[in-house]
Amino acid sequence: MFERFKTALQRWRDLTEVSALTDRELDDIGISRDQLEQFVRMPGDVPDRVLAMAAIFGVTEEELRRDTTLWRDLVCTCGTCHDRGACALVLERGDLSRPRDCGFCLNAPTFQALATA
Repeated sequence: MFERFKTALQRWRDLTEVSALTDRELDDIGISRDQLEQFVRMPGDVPDRVLAMAAIFGVTEEELRRDTTLWRDLVCTCGTCHDRGACALVLERGDLSRPRDCGFCLNAPTFQALATA
């Protein structure tokens, strides 16, 4: 319970910081205020989930992070997912999971395209 309170307090602080950023600072970062707020609100494990799911398709971390816009889009999409339970089950299976097991994943078409490129 205390950890959840600490996490909520940290998110509140982070959102306060985002609110204080100027438009110029946001332009320098290359992200909108809404996108940055979305990042702050999403569960902390989202980037790890993206990497783990991509690995099921044979896509490496290096391939994902090569294009910062692609990486941001993948993380944002994953952060809006409503199938975290199904995702957890597939990721829990590790090397036994296959792309055909990931039909629920909103990023699956992108992972598939990257894998065949």
